[in-house]
Parts: sequence; structure tokens; C-alpha cells
Amino acid sequence: MPKKCTVIEKEDVVIRFSGDSGDGMQLTGTLFSDTAAIYGNDLTTFPDYPAEIRAPQGTVGGVSGYQVHLGHSVIYTPGDYADVLVAMNPAAVRANIKWTKFGGTIIIDKDNFTEKNIEKAGYKTDPVIEDNLDQYNLIAAPISSMVREALKNLNLDPKTILGTKNMFALGMVYWLFDRKLKYTEQFFEKKFSKKPELIEANKIALRAGYYYAETIEALAPIRINPAPIAKGRYRSISGNTATAWGLLAAAEKAGLQLFIGSYPITPATGILEELAARKDLGVKSFQAEDEIAGICASIGSSFAGMLAVTSTSGPGLALKSEAIGLAVMTELPIVIIDVQRGGPSTGLPTKTEQSDLLQALFGRNGECPVVVLAASTPTDCFTYAFQAARIAVEHMTPVILLTDGYLANGTEPWKIPSMKDLPDIHPPYASEQDLPYVPYKRDPEKLSRFWAVPGTPNMEHRIGGLEKTVKGTVSYVPENHELMVGFRDQKVARVAARIPDLKVSGEESGDLLVVGWGGSYGYRVMAVNELQAEGYKISNVTFNYINPLPGNVRDIFSKFKKIVVCELNLGQFANYLRMKYPEFHYEQINKVQGHPFTINEIKEQCLKLL
Repeated sequence: MPKKCTVIEKEDVVIRFSGDSGDGMQLTGTLFSDTAAIYGNDLTTFPDYPAEIRAPQGTVGGVSGYQVHLGHSVIYTPGDYADVLVAMNPAAVRANIKWTKFGGTIIIDKDNFTEKNIEKAGYKTDPVIEDNLDQYNLIAAPISSMVREALKNLNLDPKTILGTKNMFALGMVYWLFDRKLKYTEQFFEKKFSKKPELIEANKIALRAGYYYAETIEALAPIRINPAPIAKGRYRSISGNTATAWGLLAAAEKAGLQLFIGSYPITPATGILEELAARKDLGVKSFQAEDEIAGICASIGSSFAGMLAVTSTSGPGLALKSEAIGLAVMTELPIVIIDVQRGGPSTGLPTKTEQSDLLQALFGRNGECPVVVLAASTPTDCFTYAFQAARIAVEHMTPVILLTDGYLANGTEPWKIPSMKDLPDIHPPYASEQDLPYVPYKRDPEKLSRFWAVPGTPNMEHRIGGLEKTVKGTVSYVPENHELMVGFRDQKVARVAARIPDLKVSGEESGDLLVVGWGGSYGYRVMAVNELQAEGYKISNVTFNYINPLPGNVRDIFSKFKKIVVCELNLGQFANYLRMKYPEFHYEQINKVQGHPFTINEIKEQCLKLL
């Protein structure tokens, strides 16, 4: 960087990369995020995919975006509005201008702003005029023509050459934020190790963008200092990958082989893909022909003594409901992961929502209780996947773990834990002292039955979907059915004794308590923190244990004048709380647009209640 440049230091910044779904925006954002993590910045990302596999090129419906918020303090959200927008075509501008800070920097590929592309994006006139782009720091770079010129001496076809224009744009952004190119160049060397021509092409395009940004006078470099973080080994991790690794850790601590039976479904497929790639760790994976086959195979593996997992999204959870009932009736441990998306039906496959809560709690026939947990951040997914497996195994019960599309695809730095710091998991195996073996004999404290793996001498037994007696024989006796229903209900209820109390962020009493669960966490934290700094008596609580609920909820709620529940649905958790704690009045902040809350949305609604 030239010495004459005056570097602007900032606390944090939000960058959004956007273009057609074939422009490589997800990779561009990921590479920038990885470099930011290496530099020691805290960050949170928000990949925003179009629903179509490949919408018509140049249309708003086909715009793919990747937003990253980095800073030198704790970052809780991907940010409300972008300070820097990289838009590869007019459609990307049209889709994202409303999410760009007024006066912010917009980098465009002016070669793509042709009359045809402007019309396809839905503009009637020049976007510079129609969207008042002259009110921003607009950098109209001839990106496409410059990569053609930079790569003209390489023996590459025109499509491959234009495929590097995202790296030109990334090079510009690297210069803008005073970042070295070597980490991304190392990625090229690994990714294209068998295609040296692609290594060279991408390096040239990346450097060309960097030096182009260096030579123009419209940009001033920005420095974001490293965040003060605890010592340890860190890596950037997505929610889906963290979920998979939490399950791997749980299998190791339980001494069990991990089995996943799943059907690919957006946005949960990444969990299946990550675990399927872990054959070296003993994982058995089964890509089923449908959702029902996936969970039934997992139930079979649980019966056989494995740590059983199935992953899905809302439509798949509905299809699995009867089999979940079978797992409840047989009292076998299984972890069901629901990565929520916009619904109902096919709904919004690539967009986030929190609308499967009541389905997870009650979406089965009969009295069919299961434990329900919810993760709050991408790295949280590791913690609660581990906890879901621990509870499932030690309490011999199905556990549903709720994440969502925002958490699944979002990334943030994760301090890799030491295995010795994770608690051991103790499967409740039947022993010789339990002979003769009775399938539904129960632990007097937890009410869980004992696990007899097939092949264990003298422990042959029957389980199944028909109601049984304690000895495992089919029974239609009314009193026995009521007894067994009560056992299954109380077994789940007694999990409450082993989960932590709810913690309040802020004062223990006040004017307003903001309540939420799942992926709304970061936005609630930021909104409440800002209001606290303004002098308001407001606090925040996050529920990760949904069923059973923590034991101190009533005590916490009683200390606040008002309670408001934030969630990306029409009030499912609020209604659940009304059922559990009817003595309190609950206000609601709801959103069902396929996008997370913004900080300002929560702040504005809270201010109306203060």
C-alpha cells in the first residue's frame, strides 16, 4: 500500500458481495471471511441464496449475496446495512441498494450495465439516476474487460476468463481493507492443484483487482484491528458443520459409532455431506430414498447400539412424524435435526424462519413427548448438537434440535474445544445384574429404560410400535397404557433437573424483558445492548432448552413489568409460554419475510413498550 494513503480506522464494517448465482459470490465472501478470521477479526456472515438453482441470468430473482460483518470487538450479527456493496450487475444493485448505507461505497462492474441488463433488472432508466447512486461513493470499474486484458496471454476460453472476475472484485476489496493476498492464493494452489492454469488465472485476476484499487483515487483504505479474543485454536465454521462436529464429539465421548440416515433437503444437506465425509472417524452414513426411510434406518441403528441421527427441514420433519412416534414408543435414543426454513409446504427453501417450533413440540399423534433444544449461533450448533446427543443417550429418548437456515449457512470464528473439556456421556447399558432383562424396567431417578444391544447374551427382548407392558409384551389393558404414557411423559419432564437455569443478560429486574430463542439471538443482544446504553431498564433472555423449560423461568418473568417475545414466526413460542405460564402477559415482535430481524426493527418495537 502506498505510504501517501491515509488509512481510516473503523470499529467494524459490513460488506455485501452480490451478483448472479453463477458469479461466485458465495466463494468470494467465504474467502474474504477466512482472511478476516486469520487477521484476528471477529465476524459473522450471512449467505443469501436464491431459491432457484439457476434463475434467468441478470434477473433480481437470481441474485446471490454474501454479507460479512467484521470488527475488533464481539460481533453478534451480520449487520443491518452494508458499508460496502459489491454488485456485479444491475440486478445485484436493485436487490441490495435498500440494504446499503446511504453514502456507502458501491463497487460495480460497469461492463455489465448494458441496456439489456438494466432492463432485465427491472429498471426503466439508468440505475445511477433511478437509485440515486451518485449519492454513494460509486466505483464503476470495468471489471470484465480488465480481466480479459489481464488474462489475454493465457490459453483459456472466454467463459473461464470471465469466471475470474469475482477474484478481481475480491482483490479490490482486499486493498480497501489492507489485507494480504497470500491466504487466498494459497487457497488457489490447494483448490486447483491439478489445474495450474487456473491457479495462474485466478492469481492474476486477484492481483489485477488489488492494483487497480491501489491506483484509483476514489478509495481510501480502511483498517479493522484484531479483536481481543481468548487464546486458543480458531477456525471459521458454519452452523451445519458445527452441528456435524458436535455429533462426532458426542459419539466419541459416548464410545458409540455414529450413524446418520437422511434424505438431502435444503438447508440441512450440509450436515449429511459433512458426516458422510467422515468415514475415517467411523461414521456410517445412509443417503435414503426419502425422509421416512432415513429416520427408520436411524431408529434401526439405535436399536443396534449406535448413536443415531437424522437431519431434515420442516417438510421432512412432517414426513418423519410417525417414525418419531415409533422412537418415542420404543424409547430409543435418536437425534433429529430440523434446520428450519420458510414454509409451509415447499415454501422458501433457501430462506430462514423459526416456524417449526410447534411441529417439533406437538406434531405427532397421541401423547408423544420429546426433548426439544434450539441453537442460537452458528458455533452454538456444536454445543447443542453435543447436548442433544447426550440427553438422547443418557435419557433414552428422541431429541429434536432446532436450527435454521441463517444459522446453518452463516459462519463465525470458533475456538476449537479440547475433547478432555467435554463431559463424558454414559449410555445406560443393561448389565448382568439386570437379568432377567425387562425391556421397560426404569432408572428410578431418570425413568429411562436400560439399553440392551442385540447380541448381548440373555437379553433378548421385543420392542415396537404397539403398547407394551414393562416386560415387553403387547398389551391393550387401559391401566397399563395410562401407566406407560405417564412414564414416557415424566421421563422427558425429568430432563429439566439436568439442564442449566435460564440466564438474564442485563439487570435481574426492570421495565422490559426481551425473550427469544434460536437464531434471533444476535439481533436481540445488539438491540438490547444499545437500549441499555441509552439508559433503559431492559434485559434479554435466550431459551436454548424448549422442552422441558428451565426451572427458573417463572421467577425471572415475575421481576419485569413487561415481557416481549421476538421470533421469526407469528408467535409460536409466545403461545407456548402462554400455555406454560398463563399468569404473565406477553407482547410479540414477529417477522416472516424469509430474512432475520434487523437490530432497528427490534429496537423500534421495544421502544414502543418502554
